[in-house]
Amino acid sequence: MKHALILAAGLGQRMRPLTDVTPKPLLEVHGKPLIVHHIEKLVAAGVHYIVINTSHLAAQFPEVLGDGARWGVRIRYSYEGPTPLETGGGMLKALPLLGPEPFIVVSADIWSDIDYAALPAEPAGEAHLVMVPNPDFHPQGDFALRDGRLYDDGAPAGAERLTFGNVGVYRPGIVANEAPGAFKLAPMYRRAIAQGRLAGERYDGFWRNVGTPAQLEQLRGEVKG
Repeated sequence: MKHALILAAGLGQRMRPLTDVTPKPLLEVHGKPLIVHHIEKLVAAGVHYIVINTSHLAAQFPEVLGDGARWGVRIRYSYEGPTPLETGGGMLKALPLLGPEPFIVVSADIWSDIDYAALPAEPAGEAHLVMVPNPDFHPQGDFALRDGRLYDDGAPAGAERLTFGNVGVYRPGIVANEAPGAFKLAPMYRRAIAQGRLAGERYDGFWRNVGTPAQLEQLRGEVKG
């Protein structure tokens, strides 16, 4: 895979007051914005073209990141207007910039050691999601995983319920037929599950959600400067 989408359009409401003046993906950990962590990892995995969707304080992204030349990657921006389009609507709006092939999608507000180069170039279905053990703030998980396939209700015996780690590989078709506007990806996941077309893997390495000031400070204490 040579293309990727970084989801960076959220309002960051739980991160206030920090996000009153800075978009959450541009908050720094030891002098490096969260989103740069993903850019560097994507480039190391061979990605040469990245689309970043923006909304809240959108003008700051090109000011900080530019066109990607410093990392040897081309960055394009998909501006959604002052109101974010949610995960699904944002992906749909970005499709013309991403092209027809499968692409990596990662949320800017996580931090992990996931090896993007190890993700499948062709998902076995509509998408391939990286699942992580359920964190304390989400003990019920999102979907069940067994033998590389994801399930919702009615999962088979031996399936393990895990939390979506906000990293995956997608085919454009997962949202291509949706109406433009704001919508979440969750209904698309459940539709793909019903069709047996949502794949996944378990990741047990370092992964952190960065949604609140407390989580940001915890991360700063866990990673080296």
